Amino acid sequence: MFLKGDKVIYSFNPQMKEEYRVKSGDVFTVETHDCFYQQFLKEDFGLEDLDMERVNPATGPIFVEGAEVGDILKVEILDIEVADRGVAAILPGMGFLADTNTEETIEVIPVEDGYAKLLGFDIKVKPMIGVIGVAPKEGDIPTDTPGAHGGNLDTKDIMAGSTLYFPVAKEGALLALGDCHGLMGDGELGVTGLEIAAHVKLKVDVIKDKQLDWPLLETKEDVMLLVSDSDIQGALELGYGETRKLIERSIGCSWNEAGILSSLAVDARISQLVNPFITVRFPISKKILPVDRILEKL
Repeated sequence: MFLKGDKVIYSFNPQMKEEYRVKSGDVFTVETHDCFYQQFLKEDFGLEDLDMERVNPATGPIFVEGAEVGDILKVEILDIEVADRGVAAILPGMGFLADTNTEETIEVIPVEDGYAKLLGFDIKVKPMIGVIGVAPKEGDIPTDTPGAHGGNLDTKDIMAGSTLYFPVAKEGALLALGDCHGLMGDGELGVTGLEIAAHVKLKVDVIKDKQLDWPLLETKEDVMLLVSDSDIQGALELGYGETRKLIERSIGCSWNEAGILSSLAVDARISQLVNPFITVRFPISKKILPVDRILEKL
């Protein structure tokens, strides 16, 4: 099943109307656009030409049959095939150290044989999904903003071989995704990754009667909550607190024991510093905290 990217959203909200429909257990491929809707790939296109109303499109919403409020939507990322060129930019007043970014620099970057060509370097691409989420319980959340529903998480571990678990707050979950990157470092310091169009192959399943407060990401080796807040200190405190609660509940230890374990075995990582909310993650080995145990204790 191929879902062509001609239906997109620019905000996540409970009133979204489905544009595509799949069943629990289905495998399908989604066509996604880069965060600028490929506008910068046009010849002689500059920042002054950018239509801001077309920034951060997410293909969807995708209604998943059987997903109900109080369930979890499991999304396995099977493959990400990126286009043969993308764009990266420094934009005035944006990014980390925003005050030092006074002029625009826009680089159209070719991708050849799995490598991005930049400044004479061949950099191996590591495709990832920037925006992926479901309908929130309430509100209207722009696709450039992360939250408990997912959204603009910009986490480089959201790649082929990883699995996301989202809290379902609306019948059908209403999944949408876009803003893929060929490459992105932790922090996304300059404000963009290698923004690139892609075909993303997914498998979705509904996990009944289990509830999460934040998206959960499972990689080959680790598991982590993806937590976002308005500033870096708040995001780190909230993310660590939620992670510590997850350990406490899943393992059945005390709050202080969870704190000791996290000091020994949990990393603090910043996913991105440049979106309206900051996203952080605290990976812990699945040998210590397997996903099945987390789900069992929810």
